[in-house]
Amino acid sequence: MRKLIRGGTVVTASDTYQAEVLIEGEKVVAIGNNLEADQAEVIDAGGCYLFPGGVDPHTHLDMPFGGTITADDFESGTRAAAFGGTTSIIDFCLTNKGQSLRDAISIWHEKARGKAVIDYGFHLMIAEANDQVLEELEYVVTEEGIVSLKVFMAYKNVLQADDETLFKTLVRARQLGALVQVHAENGDVIDYLTRKALADGNTDPINHALTRPPEAEGEATGRAAALTALADSQLYVVHVSCADAVKRIAEAREKGWQVYGETCPQYLTLDVSYLEKPDFEGAKYVWSPPLREKWNQEVLWNALRSGILQTVGSDQCSFNFKGQKELGRGDFTKIPNGGPLIEDRFAVVYSEGVHAGRISLNQFVDVISTKAAKLFGMYPRKGTIAVGSDADIVIFDPGATRTLSVATHHMNVDYNPFEGMQVHGEVVTVLQRGAYVIRDKQFVGQPGLGQFIKRSRFARP
Repeated sequence: MRKLIRGGTVVTASDTYQAEVLIEGEKVVAIGNNLEADQAEVIDAGGCYLFPGGVDPHTHLDMPFGGTITADDFESGTRAAAFGGTTSIIDFCLTNKGQSLRDAISIWHEKARGKAVIDYGFHLMIAEANDQVLEELEYVVTEEGIVSLKVFMAYKNVLQADDETLFKTLVRARQLGALVQVHAENGDVIDYLTRKALADGNTDPINHALTRPPEAEGEATGRAAALTALADSQLYVVHVSCADAVKRIAEAREKGWQVYGETCPQYLTLDVSYLEKPDFEGAKYVWSPPLREKWNQEVLWNALRSGILQTVGSDQCSFNFKGQKELGRGDFTKIPNGGPLIEDRFAVVYSEGVHAGRISLNQFVDVISTKAAKLFGMYPRKGTIAVGSDADIVIFDPGATRTLSVATHHMNVDYNPFEGMQVHGEVVTVLQRGAYVIRDKQFVGQPGLGQFIKRSRFARP
């Protein structure tokens, strides 16, 4: 039950230092030098960093979309996450109009039960804001510990909510201490552009990007921020992809509004040209918002470095190319939106961020783990290495190099969007609440050992 990690360099969002870490049961009980090792398993982390386990605030596992279901469920998805250094995820629980929120949540609990190999929480989608929903939210926050609410501003006639729903959700969130999330794209404009593209015979994957311009993302981001200020509430903009949205978030934060932003590894490293790959290969890169022109990448990195954006989520939403993405041959609107990204989030951000000199080690920990834990009510249990925190620890070799590929990843999908990318640094061992999940790059965890995380209410800084 006791483990002593020796020889490693502890890295948190604020500090970098050499120390031993003593684990007893599920918790870190001591950090220091020359710690007593009696009856403890000694783990040699010489030459490695000790990172707090990654917190991925944005996943979609076992989720229905566009007439199909994501290829990764809570078992394969969380296993892949663990290989990638992530020890906690927050998945999106979808709801339908007229459905009890409790019923929707129970469906998601059932999806995860007996399958998750790492800890997990839920965000809750708000499809409508009638009296029943607004009343039921008190139970959701206080009893379920689900303290983040998602409103879609896109996917007209499917997921999109109107501004009244968003505003009522913001007001209720202020009262309950919940954080409202938005998928910020102007769904009405996108619907018009999409119908026009199809009428003109433009059906290839690249049209997914052309009908979802950055201006539509920037406008929706600014509108959501303004409604947040009007409600005196708090907002988290998911998967920010472009300079237009970054600008609106920066302006909101300069005014003192409680607005936060997340980007994703795909927007930091890939660009819109991938959707032009021949033989329908561009469909592999169809997700929303779409990939943007390459120059946006440095804007996003700068926003992470300066604190305009706070987190990096994966937006994991995997569909196989064969049989799923191919549903959109001849009609780009039928390509299931999403990609397999949960496993490589940690590696891509470390390699392209820290190794490439764009962000510091401590900033890496902050955006990959700590800030999400703080914003979503899990800190200091999650998101740091400290006495009393859960022993979620990643032993990471910064000197290793490897190539990302479908041939070696652990996601249940037939392609990797980062295929052929060489990354610096490698996850060696992962502990989840003091127990091995990955040991010397081998999976030794067990489905069902991941626990549901009841989270604390949002606290304004």
